[in-house]
Amino acid sequence: MHMKRMKEGEEGSDGSPSKSPPEACKKVRKMSKELEAVAATESPDGNWARLPQELLLHIFQYLPLLDRAYASQVCRGWNQAFHMPELWRCFEFELNQPASSYLKATHPDLIKQIIKRHSNHLQYVSFKVDSSMESAEAACDILSQLVNCSLKTLGLISTARPSFMEVPKSHFISALTVVFVNSKSLSSLKIDDTPVDDPSLKVLVANNSDTLKLLKMSSCPHVSPAGILCVADQCHGLRELALNYHLLSDELLLALSSEKHVHLEHLRIDVVSENPGQHFHTIKKSSWDAMVRHSPKFNLVMYFFLYEDEFGPFFNEEIPVTHLYFGRSVSKEVLGRVGLHCPRLVELVVCANGLRPLDEELIRIAKHCTQLSAIGLGECEVSCSAFVEFVKMCGRRLSQLSIMEEVLIPDHQYSLDEIHWEVSKHLGRVWFPDMMPTW
Repeated sequence: MHMKRMKEGEEGSDGSPSKSPPEACKKVRKMSKELEAVAATESPDGNWARLPQELLLHIFQYLPLLDRAYASQVCRGWNQAFHMPELWRCFEFELNQPASSYLKATHPDLIKQIIKRHSNHLQYVSFKVDSSMESAEAACDILSQLVNCSLKTLGLISTARPSFMEVPKSHFISALTVVFVNSKSLSSLKIDDTPVDDPSLKVLVANNSDTLKLLKMSSCPHVSPAGILCVADQCHGLRELALNYHLLSDELLLALSSEKHVHLEHLRIDVVSENPGQHFHTIKKSSWDAMVRHSPKFNLVMYFFLYEDEFGPFFNEEIPVTHLYFGRSVSKEVLGRVGLHCPRLVELVVCANGLRPLDEELIRIAKHCTQLSAIGLGECEVSCSAFVEFVKMCGRRLSQLSIMEEVLIPDHQYSLDEIHWEVSKHLGRVWFPDMMPTW
């Protein structure tokens, strides 16, 4: 079926404003001439309409979707190439409301055509929606119709606030279950900020336990520790996992450390406070030790968005964290505990601390965190001499050093004009403080 021709000013099939017909024709004619030159070497009569399908497929893979749609109108052969299954295995649905979003959107006619002709070809699919509930509901409607597909990857992405959370829970679960039941071979699932729940995870496990390798589900309030434990118990090939701290438990870590489970490569934990004074449970050191014994090279990434008085349960014993990010103000005491109990630390970002210099804490981190290679400091204070000593202790393993200029406090040894020369000497490369944060 040929794509219908579009009037000037209408949106293209990929949602971007269409080029005017004369401009589009020029583009197609230019493409035709280029292909004619190639065809002259492929067939004696130089007929570009008889280009091999393999060559057309190779060319179409490099074209944006809108240009492929224009090219499909040239001749029957090119239209057939437009619908080759290989071109529809990977697709991103962009669902945005024109009244509330400046982002482009996938054309409704194209969505209908994909569901009708290519749903059984889809394998790597993502949905990118804006902040409106209408866009999230449209994504659920599409998911509900993918009954003939066998997806390998699925991602649900909210570009602004989590709009999937506003969709009726039953509608979302019903749509997601269609994919879980029909796919049978899901290897990657990204469903952060969605109303997924324990029963739907059981459906996921029942149909995809042998293939699931990556699961990202941070900020999913309807999932319980028992629900995520069910996934870990059954999906022994799971290599990457992202979740909120309230789902983390000693039982989960032990399940991920069992002999029948593959080595975990990446565990991300978001530690977020919903209300000031919130209580957080403690994970036993023995559970972390079991995890390290089983997967000695795994990355433990932790994002902290807590108030200062909520850090009591953390960093009192050794923890195998490798990447540590503090999104809110963190006290000198907590950073001191980090220096003592995080020997595997590779990257540290402190967005804010206060007005008390972190000289002793940085030196302690440099001394005990011998794998540290990246650090970022924002609204903190460090004396220039302590900072130079920190860099000297870490040496050239500091591949990333992002320090805001206002963090550094001149002292009797170094001024701001002098410090970059001294730091550059120890790093073995030219270094200057940042004017803007780069993390």
